[in-house]
Amino acid sequence: MNSISLIGNLVNNPQTYGENNNVVKFMVAVQRPFKDKQTGEYESDFVPCIAFSKTAEIISNNFNKGNKIGITGRWQSGKFEKDGQTIYTNDCVVENVTFVESKSKQQNNQSNQSFNAKQPVSQDDNPFENTDISESELPF
Repeated sequence: MNSISLIGNLVNNPQTYGENNNVVKFMVAVQRPFKDKQTGEYESDFVPCIAFSKTAEIISNNFNKGNKIGITGRWQSGKFEKDGQTIYTNDCVVENVTFVESKSKQQNNQSNQSFNAKQPVSQDDNPFENTDISESELPF
């Protein structure tokens, strides 16, 4: 089975290609669930993504640099020749996209980008983080 699911932040604005702008490429920064032992900070993996057709249209029309995005798809490797050299590629081919944050939060992120060149991913943004809660606070 070849399946990938990611939640992360767009590193750049999606770039459209193709005759009808029916291909979009972008990079997603996915925070690792643990801290680096030496620095004490979370590291991220940077995943190149590509989407086609309607999925590409949704991404290019609704997401920008810094926005949080959820994607599911498959991993695809390939190769091509450029200037006599073989170039190998690895991409997440996006099949489904999920809006992880509200439209107003996305717009706030876009307006804040002019002030913050680098948007760090905080621990609060980790959807897989354990939550401390007592049994008396559970609704069941």
